Amino acid sequence: MKAFHEIRNYDSDFMVWHSHYEDIGFLAHWHKEIELIYVRSGSCRLSITDQTFTAHAGDLAVCESGVIHYSDSHGMSNSLDFIIFDTSILSPLYQNPGFTFPLVTKEELERYGLTGRLLSLIDTVSGELARKEPFYQEVVASSLQTFWALLKRFHPRTDSETLPDDRRSRMLSDLQELVSYIDIHYADNITLEYAAGRMNFSTSHFSKTFKKLMGINFVTYLNVVRVERAAYELRHTEKKITDIALNCGFNNIRTFNRVFKEITGCTPSEFLLLPDPDTYKRTYYNRRSSEKEFVKDDSLTLVKNFESENS
Repeated sequence: MKAFHEIRNYDSDFMVWHSHYEDIGFLAHWHKEIELIYVRSGSCRLSITDQTFTAHAGDLAVCESGVIHYSDSHGMSNSLDFIIFDTSILSPLYQNPGFTFPLVTKEELERYGLTGRLLSLIDTVSGELARKEPFYQEVVASSLQTFWALLKRFHPRTDSETLPDDRRSRMLSDLQELVSYIDIHYADNITLEYAAGRMNFSTSHFSKTFKKLMGINFVTYLNVVRVERAAYELRHTEKKITDIALNCGFNNIRTFNRVFKEITGCTPSEFLLLPDPDTYKRTYYNRRSSEKEFVKDDSLTLVKNFESENS
């Protein structure tokens, strides 16, 4: 399920991607690639691993390989640039442990002398990937390597004295394993008690930890995974709705219809009548808003931000 353990599709074996979006947030997910998020304007609330903060215009957020991250920017306006690239692009520059704090503020970028370099990097990556002129891969790779090396030179990095303790590292690793397990076994009877047991937590401690790191509670997360699969099967198989509901972990059709509408904004029957055959890829709106707008042409993690009376 690429929405959560995200496996990005690239145009070629050169694993670098860029895009720009207005007024979005994204659901909790993780991937092996590095992700740079530059705030051109506005602000967004970000959570990277277990650090939550608000990034403002001119700030850069760095999501290193394997970390769970999400943006709950409900009601906020923002203009964001994303660059996602495989760690092999930086080899041997990329080494864990990484940066102490994932946010590089506008003031820090200016102090490091990296503001212009960052804007130039975004323009270079965007333009070179679009044009694909001779040696574009080398140009993009060298630009990323130079920026990353300078960022490592200036921005504080984790050292042996500030490494997270083993319990925290194991907890984050166990959470990744749980997310991967859910992506595969979503149709099973995965209870809160079972999920908490996999992480050796009490149910109350697990619930608080999961919500903090993932941005949504465990039951909602599990339902979103199940609905995403159900939406795919509705579009791409001839199975009956009842069979799809049972195959995706719902005990009865009434619960399936209710949860499906809560998450997608329409019932399964209404969903089948939608004109766009790929609508299921864009159904992850901010559920606290009465308005829904889908983000086109990208992964399921992206959602539009709207003001809501119920937030």
